[in-house]
Amino acid sequence: MLLLLQRVTRACVEIDGATVGRIGPGLLVLAGIEPADGDAEVARMARRLLAYRVFADDAGRMNRSLSDTGGGLLLVSQFTLAADTRSGLRPGFSTAAAPAEAERTFSTLLAECRRLHPRGVETGRFGAHMSVSLTNDGPVTFLLRS
Repeated sequence: MLLLLQRVTRACVEIDGATVGRIGPGLLVLAGIEPADGDAEVARMARRLLAYRVFADDAGRMNRSLSDTGGGLLLVSQFTLAADTRSGLRPGFSTAAAPAEAERTFSTLLAECRRLHPRGVETGRFGAHMSVSLTNDGPVTFLLRS
């Protein structure tokens, strides 16, 4: 599992011109699901992304997590994160989970994040063509791997 965390002042997802998910200050997380990702990875990565310290404390150091700040979480499935880009000029997708498996895993990750962070978790729509808009704060971006 790959999670691309972006600290944002705001972010939203639109499908066919309609907003389906929107947050203010918090994290936009793009999730790439790989074939071996199971319940153990989902549980670990949900806890990790909510506890990852990317927000400033009173001294200006990155010592606060999303759980600490109570910010929003916009979780979006993005299979292209799991692409094989090691060679050539075109990505290969054999390293990404099959759509049905990825949808199940992403849904489990979403449910776990909602359980652990009931203050506000938004999402897009799995498999849809989405327009994602964000204002990256910093910019601050981290890639977490399971």
